[in-house]
Amino acid sequence: MLYEGVLLFGVLMISGLVYGVVMQQRHALQGTWGLQLFVFGVLGLYFSWFWSRGGQTVAMKTWHVRVVDAQTSGPVTQARALARYLLSWLWFLPALLVAWATGWRGGAAFGWTLVAGVIAYALLTRWLPQRQFLHDRLCGTRLITWRPAPVRR
Repeated sequence: MLYEGVLLFGVLMISGLVYGVVMQQRHALQGTWGLQLFVFGVLGLYFSWFWSRGGQTVAMKTWHVRVVDAQTSGPVTQARALARYLLSWLWFLPALLVAWATGWRGGAAFGWTLVAGVIAYALLTRWLPQRQFLHDRLCGTRLITWRPAPVRR
């Protein structure tokens, strides 16, 4: 997740610049809801495009991980990749709901709540079949280890 985040920093930086120019955003707090929805859409396009065309983002290629259809072990469809993206927000949703309910908008309490939620979600794999993530289980995908065939000389 951290490596993916580093790579996405550039994607989101450019898309945020494009949004700011197109929407003529003059102040950082102007149009925050629109920017958040735009970034959510950009992330959805990024992940669903890579997952449905090869099953790997750039970071997943580095770590030799691929998303496949759980039934056929083949490539995932665009619709299934988009469903996986939407359901992958389950990593953060419980912690964000706790933060919203308690009124935390930032700071250490918010950060630790988010970290605890992510850790709890990751530990949930211990009780699910084949140690899948919940979002993979719900949308019919799974992660596999995949290495490209060696190049013949």
